[in-house]
Amino acid sequence: MKLPFFTKKQAEVSVFYPNDTIPEHIAIIMDGNGRWAKQRGMPRAAGHKEGVSTVVKIVKTAVKCKVKVLTLYTFSTENWKRPKPEIEFILRLPKDFLSIYLPDLIANNVRIEAVGDIGKLPAHTREAIEDAMERTRSNDGLLLNFALNYGSRDEILNAMKEMFLDINKGEFSLEELDEQKFSNYLYTAGMKEPDLLIRTGGEIRLSNFLLWQLAYTEFWFTDVLWPDFSEKEFLQALEEFCKRKRRYGGL
Repeated sequence: MKLPFFTKKQAEVSVFYPNDTIPEHIAIIMDGNGRWAKQRGMPRAAGHKEGVSTVVKIVKTAVKCKVKVLTLYTFSTENWKRPKPEIEFILRLPKDFLSIYLPDLIANNVRIEAVGDIGKLPAHTREAIEDAMERTRSNDGLLLNFALNYGSRDEILNAMKEMFLDINKGEFSLEELDEQKFSNYLYTAGMKEPDLLIRTGGEIRLSNFLLWQLAYTEFWFTDVLWPDFSEKEFLQALEEFCKRKRRYGGL
């Protein structure tokens, strides 16, 4: 018997941070599943499966903290280079996750979205995501945003192609082009840019993730592997964020 995603007690708990200091949009590069499994003499798939349990914990915590958007780097355009069995396993996980937890996510006002070229995903992955998006469309709580078959360079190139098609059609002139107009062609159009980026697993790079959107995002890196990442580390990242002063190039 599965445990409910949220217990009544968890849903009622609030975190001590003042609302005006909580990052509205948190993006996470969930790194370290394979290394976690290797350290335990287990197949890489075991690390990815354990990583789903961490997703559950962190989504719960984000809801409690009243975070508005949580974007999870789930599968990159570069991940197609991995062995086929591992790719197939990873791309079954969204369906497995949603088949268990979607009713609880709906009950707790979570909305599901996806960014990336999801049209190239296997049908079972795409259909599970599209069904979850449709069933949660009217929810206005946490936006749980999965980056699937996502690559920032591809995103920017595709945005440029679509933008120039519109310019050539006379929708607007090149002189009218500004950052806001360009942002409207990105997968994240309409979303607030991330306030905080968390990367687990000890690597200190962006790995082709939200390169345009992270221009003024605060970064927080940890050596903790994703399957071991807990509410404690998540709150530690929020606490560090609250101490920082964001100047956006000013004084």
